[in-house]
Amino acid sequence: MTLDKTDERILKNLMVDARLSARQMALKLGMSTVTVLSRIKKLEKAKIIRGYTAIVDHEKLGYSLTAIIEIVAKNDKIMDIEEEISKFENVCAVYDITGSTDTVIIAKFKERNDLSKFVKGLASIPNVKNTITHVVLNTTKEDFRLT
Repeated sequence: MTLDKTDERILKNLMVDARLSARQMALKLGMSTVTVLSRIKKLEKAKIIRGYTAIVDHEKLGYSLTAIIEIVAKNDKIMDIEEEISKFENVCAVYDITGSTDTVIIAKFKERNDLSKFVKGLASIPNVKNTITHVVLNTTKEDFRLT
């Protein structure tokens, strides 16, 4: 699916505030409500819009630790390892990367003990050769929306 300027404008507005009604967005963008609704449906059908969610402050929910964990895999089992890690609820992102490590994970933890158990659990996953854990000291920006 090729996006035009109207689709891009709708997406940008949804990324800033997904609670905008189609009517509010139509008024803001100077187009009809029917046009906005049909474009959103088209974007959903094409899986460009995969869902709607709230952006929460993890620290206020008690997740005060963010870890960036690199994984080096044995053999050619990288995809199996990544699939397994993706199932953990505190894992925010799993990236298959280039370079000296195979995978990078971003995960949130409430306590240092939780992080310790998690890292030790990673080492017990078959074909995980090594992990390198980085603890985030300060977060300057954490927003995956492209606005």
